[in-house]
Amino acid sequence: RIQPQIEKLEPSFFEITVAMAFDAFAKDNVDIAIIEVGLGGRLDSTNIITPELSIITNIGWDHMNLLGNSLIEIAAEKAGIIKENVPVVIGETLPETKAVFAEKANAGHSPIYFAEEAFGVIGHSINTHSLSVRYTTKEKKIVSIETDLPGIYQVHNIRTALTSINILRQLNWKLDETNVMYALQNVKDLTGLMGRWEVLREKPAVILEVAHNKEGMTKMLQHLEQLSFSKLHLVLGMVKDKDVNQVLELLPKQANYYFTQAHIPRALAAEELAKKAGAVGINGTVYEDVNSALGKAVQQASANDMIVVCGSIFLVAEVDRKIFAN
Repeated sequence: RIQPQIEKLEPSFFEITVAMAFDAFAKDNVDIAIIEVGLGGRLDSTNIITPELSIITNIGWDHMNLLGNSLIEIAAEKAGIIKENVPVVIGETLPETKAVFAEKANAGHSPIYFAEEAFGVIGHSINTHSLSVRYTTKEKKIVSIETDLPGIYQVHNIRTALTSINILRQLNWKLDETNVMYALQNVKDLTGLMGRWEVLREKPAVILEVAHNKEGMTKMLQHLEQLSFSKLHLVLGMVKDKDVNQVLELLPKQANYYFTQAHIPRALAAEELAKKAGAVGINGTVYEDVNSALGKAVQQASANDMIVVCGSIFLVAEVDRKIFAN
């Protein structure tokens, strides 16, 4: 039906799928559509809508070739989704980015809310398959949350979600507290979410984690610091357009490394990754694909070791879960 327009305009794959999604939402008369920006915000194809609420989760060093070479420039692109008179929630800020968001919101008379100010973190505990967090609100109320997403970064994501829910309630949305708590406790079952500190098996523990940039890897390493295990094994693959050296410099030298790659054109060759790693004192073995690498890691690991597959969403997607879950 739209093939002639596609041939005439030559949109990207993402632009085509966004248009198809919006068309499907309209035809099905959906009640609620949660639209995630593809990249940046200001120029993203999803940014043609006027939402009930805008949410900016965080700002990090990613896609600099398209979004800018400073956090202020990247924040300005992200702030492009802030619409006039539409409230916006900011999940995490830095001193330089907070000012960018506040200026954009004020210019458009958009109420702005910072999740860090709405919910202060009292403490958290991580279990194999869950995360428990305690927050305090501005009104000094204690809020205890448990989720089936054990990644430490979910501490920030949860309070962003809770802040957003409170704003929607102010807009007269009827969001039952029992349903909210149930949803947070059962995210994986309700959504099918995978690759976010996904525990594939135990003894040895095999974790799938889609961390692929400096910020994501930093959070992953912070999570590992809070766990008890004997030896760390990292199955690592990345894509060409990431700042690979920035990531490698974060990683522990004493871990066992298995370098590999996803089977996509964007993938950085495993041999090239190993070479870059060697330059910063990280050594390991190269494998043709992630399943070969993970198989070797499982074979070499002891029952108390920790194996993490990370570095690329595409890499994690190629893991044969049926094989390694058993």
